[in-house]
Amino acid sequence: MEKQRLIVDYKNITAEQLQILTDKYPEGFDPDDMIVYKNSEGKTVRTIPLETETTKYLFKISVELERKAAAFLEEDDDQEEVSDDDATPDTEGVSEEDED
Repeated sequence: MEKQRLIVDYKNITAEQLQILTDKYPEGFDPDDMIVYKNSEGKTVRTIPLETETTKYLFKISVELERKAAAFLEEDDDQEEVSDDDATPDTEGVSEEDED
C-alpha cells in the first residue's frame, strides 16, 4: 500500500502533527533539511519533509509555524518542570540544628 502524501500549511496543522514535527526537529529546522520549490503562482515555498508509517508530509515552513513549534516546545517543557516541582524535597541529612 502506498503512503498518503500531504502538504500541510501551518494554519491547518493539528496538535498530533505538531508533536511529530517537534519530536523530529526539537532544535528547529536546518536549511539542509528543507525542500524548496516554486508553486503554481511562481512563489518560492520552503517545506520540511517528515514521514510516518502511513503518511509522507511536507510541512510548509513560515515564521508562524516556527513560532507555533517553539511555543509548543516551551509549553511541553513547562509541564515537565511543574511535575518536577511536585516532588518531595530531599531532606535527608538535614537536622534541626542546621536550620538555625
